[in-house]
This record gives sequence, C-alpha cells and structure tokens, in this order.
Amino acid sequence: MSGGRYRSWRNWGARAHVVQRHGLDAVVLENAVLRLQVLAGRGTDVIECNYKPRDMDFVSLSQEGLRPPGTAGPSAPDATGSFLDVYRGGWQEVVPNGGGPSQHAGASHGQHGEACLIPWDHEIVEDAEQRVAVRFEALIPRTPLRVEKTLTLDAASPRIEVVERLTNHSPVGQRAMWGQHLAFGSPFLSSDCRILLEDGVRVIPHGEAIGPSGRRVDGGREHAWPRATAPDGATVELDRVPERGTPSELLYLTGFDRGRYALVDADGFGVRVEWDADRLPYLWLWQELGATTDYPWFGRTYLMGLEPFSSYPTTGLADAVRNDSALRIGPHESVDLTWSVEVVGGEEQR
Repeated sequence: MSGGRYRSWRNWGARAHVVQRHGLDAVVLENAVLRLQVLAGRGTDVIECNYKPRDMDFVSLSQEGLRPPGTAGPSAPDATGSFLDVYRGGWQEVVPNGGGPSQHAGASHGQHGEACLIPWDHEIVEDAEQRVAVRFEALIPRTPLRVEKTLTLDAASPRIEVVERLTNHSPVGQRAMWGQHLAFGSPFLSSDCRILLEDGVRVIPHGEAIGPSGRRVDGGREHAWPRATAPDGATVELDRVPERGTPSELLYLTGFDRGRYALVDADGFGVRVEWDADRLPYLWLWQELGATTDYPWFGRTYLMGLEPFSSYPTTGLADAVRNDSALRIGPHESVDLTWSVEVVGGEEQR
C-alpha cells in the first residue's frame, strides 16, 4: 500500500493524506479529534499536532515559516547553523548526534545530527476507517544506520502511537545519541502550565548556563524533582512553566520508574507523552523563554522542550561516549523504541 496517485481516499474516520508544504513532501494523519502533519521531506518533523475540538496546536512554530528547498542559504554556513538556520519549531527525530556539533569515529556531525535534515521515504501501510498507519524510513548519512518508524492513529482517538527501529547495517559496533526533540509553544504554552511527572527523579543541570542572562538553577549540584535550588539559594519550582523573559535553562532528568510526563494548563488540558525509559533514560528539559536576544532567538521565542533521550549532554556524541551514556548498537543489530503522544483533558474524555 502507498500514498500513490490512484489510492482511494475519504474524509471521515481515520485517514491519511500525502500533501506538499513549500515544496516538501508531508503526510497528514487525522481523525475526528486530532490532526498530525509530518514533514517527510525534511526529517519527519512534526509540524502540527492539532486538537480539533479546540483548534489547539501543541507544536512550537516560529514566525518565519518553512524554508522551501533551493532557497539561498547563509553566507557563512557552520555546523550549528545547519540545523538552527532551518529550525522553525516542530518535533524532530534526533540521531546520531544530540545537541551541538561533535566528532566521533572519524565523522563530523552538526547540530542534532543528520536524520532531522534529510528527506525520508514514506508509505501508508494501513488505511481503514478504524485505523491508519504510515511508515517512514531513512539511511543516516555519515553512519551505517537506518531508522524506521511507524505512526498509527485510530478513529476518534486523541493518541498517536509511534514504533521505531534503529539498525546498524555494518559489522562494526556503533555509538549514537537517539532522542525525540519535542518542543511546545504558542498558543498552548504559558506560565499557567505545569509539568507532571513522578517525584524524586534526578535533575542534572547542564554544566553551564545556555543563555547570556544566567540561569535559574544551581549548576554545581544535582536536584530532586520537582524542586531545585537557585544560585542564590532560593527554591525553584521546576514543575511550573516560567513567565516570558525568564532566563534560559537546560536540565537532564533521569531515574524514571516509568517514562511518562504530562504538560497541562490550569484546567488539566494538555498532552501526555509516554516512552520506553529503558531505551531513553533521560528527559531533556529545555526552556528558551525570550531572554536570549542574540542569534538565533532574538528575544522572539517562548518555547519549552521535554525531550526523551538515550544520552546526555547537549554538547554532542563525543561527550556522550565519554560519559558512557551513548547508545550501543552491535554489529548488524537493531534496537527498538515505542512512544506516544496523547491529548488529555479534552472534550471526548468528559
């Protein structure tokens, strides 16, 4: 089955459509309550997760919109700008490098690696009123790795389920960082929102402030969710989303009994993310709240990432190999991952 020219189609029940966005292939999965748009032409970025009864999109999107293929690039390209120059929000598949540029095993990797920048093959593999499923796959440049994932949506369900496989097609063991770069923003994100996850999870601050205006959390020690100590000794309520203009922050959460969090507003409406915490034992908490006035944010950005990851830190694969958090993939071995996103507190659940 495919999304070909003569495929039958419908506008009810669970359904999938292949469309174009600014010259890039995209696949839309939708039902009565949810619309998910996946940019197959670049990285399988999720550029829409819209809860239809409220017309509420949870995905962070910037003001600039997508850059069409073939448009002029920067005059001074670099390994960080390869990602940031085209980053318009959305949710990214990050592999084999997480965070900043890094070198490993003879290969140079730019910001967040290659999988989020390349076109992926796509195929509609299940197409019924009761359920649709779309499979995406890509070979990752500068590695012998292939990544495959299938997104499934049932009729009337507010939940997207994702099953992934990362395969090493070589006789040499590989190391990699693998993560889901889930960023939330307007119109949903506000200082009325809370992060709900299990108490006592370890909170490891990034080694230094990531913004020019300092940081909220004491970076010289670990903390225990949901509270941390500020550099001045005050208590920081980590489960409360800060107001616009608050300094940027980056924390690595680990020690989960179960990979699960919810991000909800004051009425309990929001999203719940579940994932395999044995495969991705870290949750990166990234907050860029408008305090960074230089490149690339220029004071315009208010977003928060809650990103399940195999490894840390955000300085890239070489450092994750050094601290031994990088994923190990044996010769000709595959590793699997399941995760999901579900709208909670919506109308159909009342």
